[in-house]
Amino acid sequence: MAKVGKRLKKAYDGIDPTAARPLEEALKLIKERASAKFDETVEVAMNLNLDPRKPDQNLRGAVMLPHGTGKTVRVAVFARGDRAKEAETAGADVVAYDLSEQDDWDVVPYAQYNYTEFMLQRRQHIRKLNNAFWLCHRAFKSKSRMVYGDIYSVPAGIGSVDISTFCSILLHVRDPFLALERALGLTRETVIITEPAGKLPIPSLIRRYRRLLPSRSAMTFLPDWRRRDPKETWWRISPEVVQRFISTLGFERSTVTYHFQKYRRGKLTVSLPQFTVVGHRTSPVGHGRS
Repeated sequence: MAKVGKRLKKAYDGIDPTAARPLEEALKLIKERASAKFDETVEVAMNLNLDPRKPDQNLRGAVMLPHGTGKTVRVAVFARGDRAKEAETAGADVVAYDLSEQDDWDVVPYAQYNYTEFMLQRRQHIRKLNNAFWLCHRAFKSKSRMVYGDIYSVPAGIGSVDISTFCSILLHVRDPFLALERALGLTRETVIITEPAGKLPIPSLIRRYRRLLPSRSAMTFLPDWRRRDPKETWWRISPEVVQRFISTLGFERSTVTYHFQKYRRGKLTVSLPQFTVVGHRTSPVGHGRS
């Protein structure tokens, strides 16, 4: 028989294990006897009269609590408006962060290239994206808040957030580490980063793409001075490099997953391999350089 420690004995003290109690009373007892320094969980066992050895009686599922977990999660979304809406639909208090048409796009400064027309086109593009966000904001009665600025100047006025998400952002910025440093300085718990995995090592599930994938830990500079292209994509970053970035910033515990993302290229719809790094904070906020 497993040995019962002093803390568990104290929690069991005075409780009759054979007595049936109403749900409200049982929850009150659990809360009164909680002693851990973290949010504890409750395991509920039910007899459903099923035989899990039979395939037609296997039961898998999840239950959404009617009033949530009692905590409002605050999410900073460094991406376009559709990602902000997804987070809000899941019940989060969302702060979206994006460029305004007055902010400069982080373009590659090729020599002997006239950027005047290109930057005008970029600002028109940003204006359309911003207009689309506010159109959807009204249409879906969104309560998310939009803050404008560049990725290197995330204002402290946003306040602390529980989760920060980066959706294909790092490949488009000159200094991805500085971008992460600015945002993660406000992030209390979790960071989620998704980037293209087109030329990176991915697991056996999609190993048929191995010919596209050279080395493991890598950060490749993509601009080609001969073609003067691409103009707004800087890097191809491996998940291992992203993990090292966020570990340096206090998110030492992280996982990597892979998936395919559908992408419209002209009239064609293609599936692009992507990776997602989910990092969890292991060092208190504010323990790095301010």
